[in-house]
Formats: sequence, C-alpha cells, structure tokens
Amino acid sequence: MSNHKKIAKPFLKWAGGKSQLINEIEKSLPLDVVNNKFTYIEPFVGSGAVLFWMLNNFPKMEKAVINDINSDLINTYKVIADRPYELIAILEDMQNMYWALENHPDKKKSFYYYNRELYNQRIGTNANKAALFIFLNRTCFNGLYRVNRNNGFNVPIGSYTKPMICDNENILAVSDVLKKVEILCGDFEQTLQYARQNSFFYFDPPYKPLSETSSFNSYSKNEFNDDEQIRLRNFCAKLENKGHKWMLSNSDVKGQNINDNFFDDIYSNYLISRVKAKRSINANAEKRGELSELLITNYTTSLEYA
Repeated sequence: MSNHKKIAKPFLKWAGGKSQLINEIEKSLPLDVVNNKFTYIEPFVGSGAVLFWMLNNFPKMEKAVINDINSDLINTYKVIADRPYELIAILEDMQNMYWALENHPDKKKSFYYYNRELYNQRIGTNANKAALFIFLNRTCFNGLYRVNRNNGFNVPIGSYTKPMICDNENILAVSDVLKKVEILCGDFEQTLQYARQNSFFYFDPPYKPLSETSSFNSYSKNEFNDDEQIRLRNFCAKLENKGHKWMLSNSDVKGQNINDNFFDDIYSNYLISRVKAKRSINANAEKRGELSELLITNYTTSLEYA
C-alpha cells in the first residue's frame, strides 16, 4: 500500500459526530471480536466517523454494514460508492459558482436558498441530489442537518467565505473503502439479519436532548423520542441474547440533571462509562465546549490490545 494513499474520512460535518470520541471508543472495543475476522455493523451511521476509522484501522474487518433512516444521507453514500466521478463533476461546478460570488453577498445568499429549495423538491438524478446534500452541508449554518415535519431542510446559510464543497481526494478515498460496505436505509432493527457469528454493533442514535432547546432530533421527520430510546435498548437486549457484542453512545442527561436517571435505569444491566467530548454545533457559542457523554457496552472492556 502506498504511503501517499489518501485516508478516507467523513465527507460531512455532523452534529454529534464521533471524531472526538475515537480514543475512548478504541479503549472500549471488544478485543476478542476485532482481533479476529469480524463484521462491523453501524445502524445509525450519520457522518461515519467511527465507520471510516474502523475501515482504516482494522484490516481483519471482512465486511461492514451501515444503515440510516435518512434516505437523503444514504443516497449520498450510495452515489459516492458507485458514481464518485459524476458527483465530483457536479460539486466542482457548484463550488466554482459559489466561490465566484464571494464579493456578492446578496447573490451568494440567493444561490444558497435556490439550491436549498431545489434540494427540498427532491427531483433530478441521485447524483444531483447527493451533490445538493453535500453543498448544503458545507455551506449552511454550522453544518447542521435539520428538517421540519414535511422533511424540508430548513437550516439558514452559514458565514463561510470559501468553504470546501468538493474534496475530490476524499470522495475517491471514501468510494474506495465503501467497496466492502453494505449500505442500507431504514429502521435500525433491520440490521440484525446481517449479523454473523463474529459481529460487532456500534450504535450512535439521535441523542436524548439535554434541554428543550438543545435537541438535534429533527434529523429526520420522525422523532427519536424516549419510546424509541427504549425500543433501541430492547433491541440491544435481543443482540445480547443472540451472543453479539455492542457499544452505544448517548448524551449524559445525568450530567445536566443529577436526578435524571433515564439511561442509568434502562441500561442498568450493562457497563456505563462517562467520557468527555467537545461539541461545537450550538447556536450559542458559550454553550459549545466539553460535555460528558455515555459509552455503554454489554461486555467488559480492556485498555490494551492482545
């Protein structure tokens, strides 16, 4: 393998992206699984920070299976996997047009909102829809993905001058590593049928909000509420009964309210660790910073590789 080979990394900015937690996740991996040939399954893939890290660092991974309920996101993964050059050509044109409006703020704003409306119509080729998805992610406020009940993307324009909209090298690197990845769209429970004898599940669901104003749960038109969190716990229990190992991330609501035992109660049969992560996506700059988050596993972790 060439030393100059581009390492695949997330192609999106994403609320709750796991790059900050990689070191803690690494310490908490089930070594008896990942030190052998294994299947990696991620039912809430999002921007794929953990997926790409696993693909880049664990050559014994025979296959990965990713899933997300956000069909626009999954379409983008599939286009990158199958038609990267077509996507790059469209993104390069959009980037050139956007950068050319650097000194024309009104026209730049109009260009953004025109493309946001085009995206919400969800017409055109899959490559065009994927390009609009990436364009909006790279140019909207803080890279936030938020939709209303009608699945309309409603994030305003960001303040970036010349954002990187088309990262050719990374798109090609992502396309290359996705060759060993099965890409699904739908409910997280469907991933069970793809589990093999030596499988590891990593769950990064929409986080339980720490306050009424901090929710990023409008990530899809379907709310991921407390009932959904409990349904996920029940699914994890099913995996446990079938002998599969899993790790799950979520917000530490107890860190905000000492009397909030929601996760401590529903995951009382499992190992709960509290770890620190920096979060930068918040409308209020004073509220960005280090937070406590949860890493929950159904196995005892080891800090050293075998």
